[in-house]
Amino acid sequence: MIPVTVFAGKKVAIFGLGGSGLASASALLAGGADVIGWDDNAESVVKATSAGIPTADLREVDWSRVAALVLAPGVPLTHPAPHWSAALAHAAGVEVIGDIELFCRQRRLIAPTAPFVAITGTNGKSTTTALTAHLLRSAGHDAQMGGNIGTAILSLEPLDEGRAYVIECSSYQIDLAPTLDPSVGILLNITEDHLDRHGTLQHYAAVKERLVAGVPADGTAIVGVDDEWCAAAADRMQQAGKRLLRVSVQRALPDGLYLDGETIMQAAGGSARPVARIGNIGSLRGVHNAQNAACAAGTALALGLSLDAIQQGLESFPGLAHRMEQVGRKGRVLFVNDSKATNADSAAQALACFSDIFWIAGGKPKTGGIASLARFFPRIRKAYLIGEAAAGFAAELDGRVPHVTAGTLDRAVELAAHDAEACRLDQPVVLLSPACASFDQYRNFEIRGDKFRDLVRALPDLIPMSSSS
Repeated sequence: MIPVTVFAGKKVAIFGLGGSGLASASALLAGGADVIGWDDNAESVVKATSAGIPTADLREVDWSRVAALVLAPGVPLTHPAPHWSAALAHAAGVEVIGDIELFCRQRRLIAPTAPFVAITGTNGKSTTTALTAHLLRSAGHDAQMGGNIGTAILSLEPLDEGRAYVIECSSYQIDLAPTLDPSVGILLNITEDHLDRHGTLQHYAAVKERLVAGVPADGTAIVGVDDEWCAAAADRMQQAGKRLLRVSVQRALPDGLYLDGETIMQAAGGSARPVARIGNIGSLRGVHNAQNAACAAGTALALGLSLDAIQQGLESFPGLAHRMEQVGRKGRVLFVNDSKATNADSAAQALACFSDIFWIAGGKPKTGGIASLARFFPRIRKAYLIGEAAAGFAAELDGRVPHVTAGTLDRAVELAAHDAEACRLDQPVVLLSPACASFDQYRNFEIRGDKFRDLVRALPDLIPMSSSS
C-alpha cells in the first residue's frame, strides 16, 4: 500500500467503495486523514465498515469541514449529470479528485524522481501497460503496474525513488486527476468512446490529452499520430515545448518511431536506426500491437534501457489474457483467445492477423452487428456462432461464409477443433473473437475467455503456449 499523507489531519470524503475506493480509504487512513466513506450500494457500505473504514451518508455531513471528495472513477463527474455527491462537493467549493490524483500528490511529496509512466488511449492501453512493465522488469527494474488494468494504484508497493510505476489511465481517471504529471506519458489513439460519460468526442479527446499535457519539462510525451485527434495533440505538445516522441505504424516519420515492415525504426536528425524486430512475436501480432510495442519501446528508451534489453523483453512478453492470447497448439492448429473483442472493431484487429480462421463468434450483440467485418470474410474458413447474436450473424454470413449455429461455447470449440484438425491448411487458427458482449451467457468477457481456455486445454494432445492467464 502507498500511505497518503498529503491530507493528514484533514477530513476527506470518499464516494464509491469498490476496489479503488477501499484502497483510497485505507491509504488515506494510513496517512493520518479523517476519512468518511459512502456508496449507493448498501452492501459496499457494510463491507467498508467491516474493514474498519468509517462510513456515513455524505448527504448528512458538514461539507464546510471537508477538504476533498475522492470519487470512484465509475461515478459520473459531469455527464449525463454530476452524481449527487459531486454536486454537493461543487456546491460547497470542495475539490473532487480520484486515486490517481492522490498518488501524484504523494509522489511529488516524497519520491518526485520515481519513474512514473502513465498510459491512455481508446484502444491498446492494457497491452501497452503490461508490455512496458514487462520490459522494465525483464531488464532488472522494480516496476509496479496498476491503475485501470486491475490493481488500484494506491494498493501498489510504497513510493520509492528506485521504483517505477506503470499505470493505465482511463478517461474517467484522468478527469479526476487535475495535476497528473507522469515522467513518461503515452497517448496511443483516440476514437469515439464513452460519449455517455463525456458528452462529446471533443471533450473525450481533450480529457485524454491532459495526460500528455501534464508531462513536465524533463519528461517525455509519446503520442501515436495515426488519427487526427492525436496528431493535433502532438502538434500542441511540440508547440508547448514538450519533449515529444511521435509514433506511427502507417507511415515513416522524419522524427520519431515508425514501423518499417516488421521493424520498429527511430528517426532523428535526418537518419534512422532499427530499435526492435517484432515480426515473429506471436503475442504482438497485428498493426494495433505494433503501435503498442512501439510506444512501450519508446518508453524504455526514455528510461534508459538498451536496444538489446528492449528486444529481449519484447520477445519474452507473454501477452495478456483474453487479448490475442495464444492458448496452445494441437498439431498444426493454433488456438487463440480474444474474448476481449466485444465489438466488431476489436474483432477486426484479430481477424486481420490470420488467413485461415475457424471463427467462434457471438454473444450479446452490439449495434451494427458484423457488417463492417465483410472485408475479412475471405479469411474465414468456417464460423461457429453462439449466444443471442447467432441468428443475426448467420443472416449476415449466409452465402459468404460457411457457418453453423453451435449455441454454446463448449459445442463451438468441439466443432471448430475438429474441423481445423481435419482441414489440409498449413496454419489453421481456431479464434475466439466474439464481436459481442458476453452478458447473455457469461458475467463478463474474462469468464468467457477462461472457459475457452479451459475447453482448449482439455483437448487431447494439446501443447499449452500461454503463460498470461
